[in-house]
Amino acid sequence: MAVKIRMKRMGAKRNPFYRIVVADSRSPRDGRFIEQIGTYNPVANPIEVKIDEDKALDWMTNGAKPSDTVRNLFSKQGIMTKFHEQKN
Repeated sequence: MAVKIRMKRMGAKRNPFYRIVVADSRSPRDGRFIEQIGTYNPVANPIEVKIDEDKALDWMTNGAKPSDTVRNLFSKQGIMTKFHEQKN
């Protein structure tokens, strides 16, 4: 089972809101997930990003791969640098 960290779209039309979730790569984008580890609101001013760092790091050390967009958010939050430091 390949596990991914990706975004699940919520919110109304033209008003996106995303949950950052850990899911099986075979499940649909807005379908079943294993655990929610954060939220992302691109419409808010300023943009809101809330991520549970401990859960994100735990999942990545156990083999979960973040999607490109989530990897970008993690980099901006400093989670990717912590992950690489932890790995070495």
